[in-house]
Amino acid sequence: MIFRKDHLTLGLVLPAPSQIEADFDFETQIALAARADNAGFAALWVRDVPLNSSNYPDPIGHSDPWVLLGALAAITTSIQLATGAIVLPLRHPLHVAKSALSVQALSRGRFTLGLGSGDRPMEYEVFGEDIEQRKTLYRKNWERVAAVLGDAKAVVDASGEPRQDFEIRPRPAIPAPMLSVGSSSQSLEWIARHSIGWMTYYRNLDVQKDRIALWQAAIGKTTAAFRGLGQSMALELTEGARLRPEPINLGMKTGRYGLIDAIQAMKQMGVHHLAPNISTASRPPIDVIEEIASEVIPVL
Repeated sequence: MIFRKDHLTLGLVLPAPSQIEADFDFETQIALAARADNAGFAALWVRDVPLNSSNYPDPIGHSDPWVLLGALAAITTSIQLATGAIVLPLRHPLHVAKSALSVQALSRGRFTLGLGSGDRPMEYEVFGEDIEQRKTLYRKNWERVAAVLGDAKAVVDASGEPRQDFEIRPRPAIPAPMLSVGSSSQSLEWIARHSIGWMTYYRNLDVQKDRIALWQAAIGKTTAAFRGLGQSMALELTEGARLRPEPINLGMKTGRYGLIDAIQAMKQMGVHHLAPNISTASRPPIDVIEEIASEVIPVL
């Protein structure tokens, strides 16, 4: 499980290239994923970046998420697989549901479907959608995906009517859980009501503490069920183990002792999962993964 009550698990965001402008290298990323699986990481996170642009802050060449997830499901055995996140308003919900069922079946129940609304106006323009409608689009598409993945197993058409003449297979034994990533243009109460948890972005600890309090309040208003909280984090893990944390965009530069301290502080605040993105690191990604595996995960 990605989220466990009173625990903090550690994931890894793919791709993890040595250079920020590198194109996607399947052989390298698959090797990193296999090592993370064997090293005890809890989850591999795959992003949905359909288009690249020099205007984006991270011009990494990304694979199609479903193609990569299929490969990861086939070559890993225990690590959870998750999307962080499929841009739901720009994809047809029935295609998303079909893909989620397929990955869940192939991975034998190790998949979590993370869904976001996207925040890049240029992409909405290219795909012919109005970004001002993303809140409504996200909710409508979420409902149609949830109908297929849930107990009803219902194919719902564009008008909202169930269609008894269709079904979507395969039907894995374990349903794929649905997770809201980012705000998704929704209220925290909506997320707490519909999602298994909330995957949010990195903020410094003082700011994140306030966001966590708002999240916990939203849970208290809507459900008695456990709802997890996770966050991504850009990580530049230095060779100097005792270098104290320094802020970088959406994360920190630190030695491993600073990372361990930060993780422990996050756990105390109520974070259940941390997904480092080491694509900005100056060291080879495999070196960072090995250090986390040998020196950080055992402490957790």
